[in-house]
Amino acid sequence: MDFELSPEQRLLQESVRQMVDRQIQPILDANDPEKSLPKGPSLQVIQHFASQGLTCARIPEAAGGSGMRMVDLGLVYEQIPPAVVFGLLSQDVTVARIYAESDEDLRERFLPDLIAGRRLVCSATTEPDVGSDPRSVKTRATYDEAADEWTVSGRKLWISNASVADVINTTVAVGKDEKGLSKMMRLLIDKDVSPFEAKDVDTLGIRQGHLGEIVFDECRVPGTNTLGKVGDAARILQVTWIASRPLLGMCVAGLAQRALDSAVEYATQREQFGKAIGGHQLIQQRLVDIATAIETSRLLCLRALAAIDKGERANGLSAMAKRHAVTACEQAINSAMHIHGAMGISRELGLECALRDVRMFPIPDGTNEVLTLIAGKELTGIAAYRA
Repeated sequence: MDFELSPEQRLLQESVRQMVDRQIQPILDANDPEKSLPKGPSLQVIQHFASQGLTCARIPEAAGGSGMRMVDLGLVYEQIPPAVVFGLLSQDVTVARIYAESDEDLRERFLPDLIAGRRLVCSATTEPDVGSDPRSVKTRATYDEAADEWTVSGRKLWISNASVADVINTTVAVGKDEKGLSKMMRLLIDKDVSPFEAKDVDTLGIRQGHLGEIVFDECRVPGTNTLGKVGDAARILQVTWIASRPLLGMCVAGLAQRALDSAVEYATQREQFGKAIGGHQLIQQRLVDIATAIETSRLLCLRALAAIDKGERANGLSAMAKRHAVTACEQAINSAMHIHGAMGISRELGLECALRDVRMFPIPDGTNEVLTLIAGKELTGIAAYRA
């Protein structure tokens, strides 16, 4: 058991950190921090990530991907700004799903542009009244055998990249099973061929990102754009969620680390009662609690990612990792604001933005409540959420 990063891992971290500082952050700074990035800058960001192999991180090298270990990808995600992390995750996950579920024709038609970042892509499962239970999706698809095409109608909501995506991997219902649950499948819906409507939803945080709603109204999709098989959508979605949860936990740990760095600097410079406030016991306690939250979050997330790399069952670990990281780091950032006193609530400092951003993370890839039930099932063998 070795907790030290290898020289290659440190080099990877530094490379991504420099890319963010020199290429990604200037794009964010050049655009309105209160509005979603326009399509052009969004493409620029994804293309910078593509240059590092991050848009195809889960595809084997032999197939043209970067084939990264999940632990290494976690170290990368710790450096990614929240404003663009969901866009990157959406691109990478969807590329991986297309690679895993499509035939050679679909791969050749879609993957080169998506991996290079010339087109944006996302996955759409969640609906207005369907969140953590994807088998209840209502967006329907009917097949016309004579025309060899699907007709899709329905709404998707809270979808990352929705308003800028050129291609959407859409989970649809094609009937009901014996339990009354939707028989699910996935369709690749190319906006150039199958137009649809999409718009952003205003949110508390990550305002430069894209979280939106999609409307399919009798949208016609070529029959050749089918992914996987009917009924296997839940399994595929779960497999990708398992890795994505600790990756998001690592991003949150990185956000909290930046808050801690700011708090330590302020605590060693700001003086009250004749000495630096960092010399007072209550401030030191807050700093130690913040550092502990970050360290435990980072270790738990890396532990889950290491289990995935080894091919171990990581459902419970993955759920615990994201749940703990999001909860602990939200409290840590809030505490860092307290250390800064009045400066902590100023927009100039940026911690209020970090607090709004971290509040966005309990929702995607499983709410804290659902993650608790997933971990509980792993411990007891009993599912609490479905008979």
